[in-house]
Amino acid sequence: MSADAPRVDYRTEPSQYKHWKLSFDGPVATLGMDVVEDGGLREGYKLKLNSYDLGVDIELHDALQRIRFEHPEVRTVVVTSLKDRVFCSGANIFMLGTSSHPWKVNFCKFTNETRNGIEDSSRHSGLKFLAAVNGACAGGGYELALACDEIYLIDDRSSAVSLPEVPLLGVLPGTGGLTRVTDKRKVRHDRADIFCTTVEGIRGERAKQWKLVDEIAKPAQFKEVVKARATELAKQSDRPAEGKGVALPRLTRTESAEGIGYRYVQVAIDRARRTATFVVKAPEAAPATEIAAIEAEGAAWWPLAVARELDDAILTLRTNDLDLGTWVLKTEGNAAHVLAADAALVQHKDHWFVRETLGMLRRTLARLDVASRTLFALVEPGSCFAGTLAELAFAADRTYMSAGGGEDEPRITLSEANFGALPMVNGQSRLGRRFCEDEAQLKAAREAIGKALSPAEADALGLVTATPDELDWADEIRIALEERAAMSPDALTGMEANLRFAGVETMETRIFGRLSAWQNWIFIRPNAVGEKGALKVYGKGGKAQFDTTRV
Repeated sequence: MSADAPRVDYRTEPSQYKHWKLSFDGPVATLGMDVVEDGGLREGYKLKLNSYDLGVDIELHDALQRIRFEHPEVRTVVVTSLKDRVFCSGANIFMLGTSSHPWKVNFCKFTNETRNGIEDSSRHSGLKFLAAVNGACAGGGYELALACDEIYLIDDRSSAVSLPEVPLLGVLPGTGGLTRVTDKRKVRHDRADIFCTTVEGIRGERAKQWKLVDEIAKPAQFKEVVKARATELAKQSDRPAEGKGVALPRLTRTESAEGIGYRYVQVAIDRARRTATFVVKAPEAAPATEIAAIEAEGAAWWPLAVARELDDAILTLRTNDLDLGTWVLKTEGNAAHVLAADAALVQHKDHWFVRETLGMLRRTLARLDVASRTLFALVEPGSCFAGTLAELAFAADRTYMSAGGGEDEPRITLSEANFGALPMVNGQSRLGRRFCEDEAQLKAAREAIGKALSPAEADALGLVTATPDELDWADEIRIALEERAAMSPDALTGMEANLRFAGVETMETRIFGRLSAWQNWIFIRPNAVGEKGALKVYGKGGKAQFDTTRV
């Protein structure tokens, strides 16, 4: 995509959807994919055969949020197609073929996060997902189905599931398909090899035998079979049938060349230094802590409001401002108000709305972890790195804390939220990652819960990287930022990703790791994107020419 293309806005709502139809029937919601061919986010390609681009996935992400928060009565989500004989043909190849390398990678990353979010909601929120594959299902379309708890395939002798990226496009099934086939579906590796190199895919009984789908059904029975299974899955959920939903109004933000502003999140941009400085604010007053008051505040409740704003800021900068390589994380406000909100999150964690808010916080912080930006946290006088907001410091690659300011010295305060309530995608708490799960260090940190820790105390507990005194502070921070800006962005991205996810691996970290390393590399190789590369010649009648050298 060209550098002067319009900025991408991730804010949308059902009345603006072009590509999805959202309907409800008691405990079952149906997400119907009906992609408008001429409704691409950018010009130059048509979204044929229910193929998708970033705009389609932005709507999907929003629809999932609406289900989570606005429809607590929903327990099962059926993902299907409203087109005849095609479920989804995956990511639009012509969009990928004409996109810049960063666009392709960011597109795949957001797609990954959206599908990971489906699994996150299944794991934590009582939402179950059933893919009703009622037509041809290829590439990213099958990857969407793979993210669901179960896959039902219509047995019409033509509909098949496939991951044809390797033979057709010279790239990987990069939004998680390759990983989910083995790690989640437990498909034997030799069968997975055949599956991922077979263009026409696998259909019917064989797809079920190979564990590529859970069930098959003939066309005459397919809808009823899906409906019956969706109803059964709904019985496994504890989401409230009579719950009152919480509306998600459009986020209000200001945007200029100097930065982005919301109520609780401000981002200042310095293009000369290639930095974006985030200031995340505590509630101005004591937050609601009783469940009736929390429900009354709805989307304005601080934990949810700050999560939505921070999430939008991360997405906006990550997609539109590639040159801002270092994100500086700051906080400000009253620590007591953050700790009160944390206590309410813990006390009411089993209430559906609080549980969904925790999920939103968890997914937002996870998006920060994989942001492909240097993260430096600065703990200064007036900071509020307490509880949930302290997670920003623990997410950072380095955390600097100003010392020697007497009564104005900043403090860090831990809460229960820092010990597993908001895990990374590898299942670790950020403190667990920080201390490599050392039980003695974690125990010492846990014993400090609720205490406003001075720079010396925070340093002794290993919570910060360095504690420059107030005389050296400005120079030390300036030098650290200048040194970082002088290094290779590619090398930093690789180094940071490896260090942030050291020690513990999960399906999700393997997905991101393969995207960051293998797919990133493949996307710049001539075999994929050269003039005769598979992505370039697809659909044009030519044959890809490969450099046969193995690297």
